[in-house]
Amino acid sequence: MRVLGIETSCDETGVAVYDSKGGLLAHALHSQIEIHAEYGGVVPELASRDHVRKALPLIREVFHQAQISSESIDGVAYTAGPGLVGALLVGSAIGRSLAWAWQVPAVGVHHMEGHLLAPMLEAESPGFPFIAMLVSGGHTQLVKVDGIGRYQLLGESLDDAAGEAFDKTAKLLELPYPGGPELAKLAQDGDPKRYRFPRPMTDRPGLDFSFSGLKTFALNTQQAAKREEGDPLPRQTLADIARAFEDAVVDTLMIKCRRAVRQTGVKTLVMAGGVSANRRLRECIGEMMVKEGGRAYYPRPEFCTDNGAMIAYAGWQRLRAGQSEPLQFSARPRWGMEGLEAV
Repeated sequence: MRVLGIETSCDETGVAVYDSKGGLLAHALHSQIEIHAEYGGVVPELASRDHVRKALPLIREVFHQAQISSESIDGVAYTAGPGLVGALLVGSAIGRSLAWAWQVPAVGVHHMEGHLLAPMLEAESPGFPFIAMLVSGGHTQLVKVDGIGRYQLLGESLDDAAGEAFDKTAKLLELPYPGGPELAKLAQDGDPKRYRFPRPMTDRPGLDFSFSGLKTFALNTQQAAKREEGDPLPRQTLADIARAFEDAVVDTLMIKCRRAVRQTGVKTLVMAGGVSANRRLRECIGEMMVKEGGRAYYPRPEFCTDNGAMIAYAGWQRLRAGQSEPLQFSARPRWGMEGLEAV
């Protein structure tokens, strides 16, 4: 079975073709960073319009890369949610319309299920069951995965997601958009001993997260530094604040993952989502899982952020199980994974 995947949940247009025998045949991604940089964040209407402009050209590009035509497509998968409703509607309308025109089945994919299954695209992939830590700009979740569609939510962020906290703190430090990767880059030059930020909600039982307080702590630290050193702050001070913030987020995520592994007895951990590309987080989680007698799995960096490959793969899993959408389509900006049908 050969599946076309379309991802348009936020500010990246991703398209890919996955083949059950040949694996990932081709993929392409268009980022909207330049469009939204002027505003310091994603503008939903601009995101939707750009998806309209880029989706079909990317589909043609992927077909050209894979040296295939629409006649060889056996199904279409598109992101149905969660995400920005206008952006989701673009991908849903295009995906469902193409499937109808080509007379093949279509399926709406849960965006976070796509992230969760992204490590399956690698040569060495995890087996079930595993613990998934999904860390992105919109979500921070710990999920016990017993199979595709068999998900148990163990914990989630009660306020800002980890990626959102990264971006907001970067904006506070006046770093370029998108701020998360810029903050991580700056943190590489920071002194880990100069500042220490709290590790929120690690001194109590449970697997939920809270990162909003770290932003306030970063703001207070920045303001105190300005009173001592003047405004603007030296680059080294900014790097030291960035390092303290990153260390706090990484330690918090690691502590919660270790707690989940010990509570469930599951020794396989999958980490996915945009923040999973963070080098320090990968090192910390990898070392922790070795000490726990287990192993951590990650997608390659290009598949950590939103992409069409993960949607094509997740869609293939559901289409081959006989699941498909009726002729109408819908977007689900809020959509929990626990209600998904098992495969």
